[in-house]
Amino acid sequence: MELTSLNAGYACINLSLQPDKITTNRGMIKKTFTEKGLPYASELALKNVQDLLKIVDWNIEHGFRLFRISSDLFPWASEYRIATLPDYADIRETLEEIGSRPIRLTLHPGPFNQLAGQGRVLDNTLIDLEHQSELFDLMGLKPSHWNKINIHVGGTYGDKIATLARFAKNFSLLSENLRARLTVENDDRQSLYTVTDLLILHETIGIPIVFDYFHHSLNPGQLTEEDAFMTAYNTWDVRPVFHFSDSRREHEDPTARREAHADWLYSPVNTYGKDVDIVFESKMKELAIVRLRGGA
Repeated sequence: MELTSLNAGYACINLSLQPDKITTNRGMIKKTFTEKGLPYASELALKNVQDLLKIVDWNIEHGFRLFRISSDLFPWASEYRIATLPDYADIRETLEEIGSRPIRLTLHPGPFNQLAGQGRVLDNTLIDLEHQSELFDLMGLKPSHWNKINIHVGGTYGDKIATLARFAKNFSLLSENLRARLTVENDDRQSLYTVTDLLILHETIGIPIVFDYFHHSLNPGQLTEEDAFMTAYNTWDVRPVFHFSDSRREHEDPTARREAHADWLYSPVNTYGKDVDIVFESKMKELAIVRLRGGA
């Protein structure tokens, strides 16, 4: 597959801009948040979204039309509503600017989000996922899988089928906008979820499957890569976003754990004749794609 500007993206951090201290991950420990409160959280959040705009504009200038934004733009976001921040007007204006740009934006909230969880785990998941969806709302982005919010199912809680059923039930607790954006991804551990496992969720609640090539290589179940790719591809109502990375153990460090992603990209991507967008999850971010394009 050629790495055209239309289908290649990367995740969260732009290494080319890091020397200029352009970052979207400014945060603080709980003690600092307790001491400095909303004004400081607001200050950090505004700087994060302002730098996100700079990264988005850099991406467009350099031929990237796909980008996964950090899910940590707002420090301690579970403790307040965005609209209560002192810098809310400037934050919203900046987010609207970002949403107006000709680039496909996605999110991948952290693994603590477990929609099949119960009690406090589920409560925290609902809060965080709705916060992520609100970001896209503030950007003015139409709720759809074009701007996906992607998660894993999480643990099996000792019973895969029951866990998947609970995920499907709890899906109904989400806002309409969030349901329209949510996707689910296959796992890299054989004790967790394959594309075949996740197909049950698609058939039940219509959620698309994000196919991760590397995860499939570690946890294929009974499907070949092509069969798993096509199974996931057929669950989408817009052009899919899939994930690709190479093995650090196979290409860079034989002592690395089997799930570790390589710094760079080494293998060709087979999209089986289909039109898909790919987020490349290599550790060297945009530099790995630039090098593969022959730009470095």
